[in-house]
Amino acid sequence: MADLFASGRIVDVIVALVALEALLLVGLRLRFGRGPKPAALLSNLASGAALMLAVRAALTGADWPIVATWLLAALFAHLTEMMIRFR
Repeated sequence: MADLFASGRIVDVIVALVALEALLLVGLRLRFGRGPKPAALLSNLASGAALMLAVRAALTGADWPIVATWLLAALFAHLTEMMIRFR
């Protein structure tokens, strides 16, 4: 387990699970017409994925601008979600 965290691979696993979640939820929305709207869902999941990638960058010792870039991406995805939801 320690190697999964030290190498950042744990984040890769989590981001892959987030991608599967997105596919499943969008698929359910298309099939049954129920569930969150795809744009709001995807921007929400993108925000979480960007935060996870910031954690991965920090765990692997990346320079601070890389961590900051992922955090900024998370902020923009979150703001996009808020705009969609409050329209």
